[in-house]
Amino acid sequence: MNIFQTVWNAISTPNETLINISGLFLCFIEAYVNMSLFTTLLNIKSNRTSQIAYVLSFSIIGFISRIVLPNPIGTIVNMTSMLILIMFIFKTNFIKGLFSVFVPIFIISALELIIFKVYLKIFNLDYESLMNIPFYRFISTLSIYLVLFLIYKLVKYVKFNINIDVLSKKNKILYIVNAILGLCVIATQLYLISYYSDTLPVLITLISIIGLAGYFFLSLYSMLNVAKLELTTRDLEVQQWHNKELQDMHDNLRTFKHDFNNIIQSIGGYLDKDDMEGLRKYYKDLLADCKIIVNLAALDPNVINSPSIYNILSSKYYKANENGITMNIESFLNLTEIEDNMKIYEFIRMFGILLDNAIEAAKECEKKEINVYFRKELNRHRLVVIVENTYTNKNVDIDKIYEKNYTSKNDKENHGLGLYEVRKILNRNNNLNLFTTKNSEYFKQQLEIYY
Repeated sequence: MNIFQTVWNAISTPNETLINISGLFLCFIEAYVNMSLFTTLLNIKSNRTSQIAYVLSFSIIGFISRIVLPNPIGTIVNMTSMLILIMFIFKTNFIKGLFSVFVPIFIISALELIIFKVYLKIFNLDYESLMNIPFYRFISTLSIYLVLFLIYKLVKYVKFNINIDVLSKKNKILYIVNAILGLCVIATQLYLISYYSDTLPVLITLISIIGLAGYFFLSLYSMLNVAKLELTTRDLEVQQWHNKELQDMHDNLRTFKHDFNNIIQSIGGYLDKDDMEGLRKYYKDLLADCKIIVNLAALDPNVINSPSIYNILSSKYYKANENGITMNIESFLNLTEIEDNMKIYEFIRMFGILLDNAIEAAKECEKKEINVYFRKELNRHRLVVIVENTYTNKNVDIDKIYEKNYTSKNDKENHGLGLYEVRKILNRNNNLNLFTTKNSEYFKQQLEIYY
């Protein structure tokens, strides 16, 4: 009986040592629940290694900063370290990292306003006692993380997530500003909670909670609507490209049908004269016209089933066509797998640079041709994207083309950065390789995405 009384006295009276010990345990719970929520809500890919690395790193940093640093400095350090860890470990961009910090901290702030107030009333305590007595501090904080965990389970169950990657650059800037302002509001609110929670009237607390909740949900609602609008705009662009392709195919087929009788008569004329050489040349010209229709058919959204890749490929196809370049496209791959194994905006950046370079090189050739291949190599666990083109500069140095400002073109002021940017993306991803080769006819770039 004396043992239980001793334990109770230890946990029911102010005890900084026990607060710190329990705080370390709670830091691990906070890190895990926060990570589960933001990775699910923002659709951030993670594996067991990255999850363990994040939980351990953030827990230790959070624990040390809370012991050493006073509020609100400790809170600011925690937010900053959380952002850096998310970007570094999960390889997210800045805006995704910022919202990964913003969402859990906002929810925790709102829950603290409610749950702390409830415990203050239930146990008839002041805020200082709640924070300094291990038992009350532990159960109140644990209650917050339990509710946060239930919110994570709800988000996962309804499959609710926000796709920030589809946003335009302008909207991303607006979202960054919005998130920074939100974090400032939250930090201020945490400061007020720390000093005035036990003296604030219930009505003021409720108004504060409603204000924070209103700000959060309006921001979330706005974010979802903008994301949907971006997706709708992108889908409309895809349909516009596809309609143009269908119109071109229709016009080509009408022309082909109109000339079909003349084609047959021309073939008969070559056969009557036994002019096989002339027939071969005629057939070659006819095949080139047929190939245009085949290539247009390859630009089918059902085949090129990634809207982002479809858009870039379509725009470059017509750019090549305007320069008299034949672009042949073959896809033996579900292109959404590219999105699953690398950041799609980085792929589009690289793919666009490779296609632009191919067009620049091919338009200088007598034989203007670009070949684009997508395929999956199951035995090597990789996706392969190949862009090859005819070229005139057979002396191009494939070892130097990735250097900054290096170019084989005469206009050195406006070239030389594209492949340098490609190299920077490759260096940021350990599952990507790019091999450059050339022969007497084609200059070839082979991008390999390992999964």
